[in-house]
Amino acid sequence: MNIKITSRKFRAKDSLKNFIKEEIKSAEKFYDDILDVDVILSYTKLEDSIKTAEIIAQIPGKTLSVSHSSDDFEKSVSAAVEKLIRQLKKVKTQRIARKK
Repeated sequence: MNIKITSRKFRAKDSLKNFIKEEIKSAEKFYDDILDVDVILSYTKLEDSIKTAEIIAQIPGKTLSVSHSSDDFEKSVSAAVEKLIRQLKKVKTQRIARKK
């Protein structure tokens, strides 16, 4: 699984990058065949800024996309990963149902 982190209009710290990688790897427990993951971090407004994390995951035959906005990048990434996990579980149960 390749993880690509893009930060728009700022430079992400190594601690944030490591946090993102750990969160994404936790999603791998729920679906083994994740090919690529792109994480896009951005923010709007300097005062009281809204920080957005968008995750685009490539799995065989599908592309899953989630995003979440909050006042902190860690919160945004965690919430987006939770949404991604829900989507991965749904895809996996659909795949298992088709095999039966």
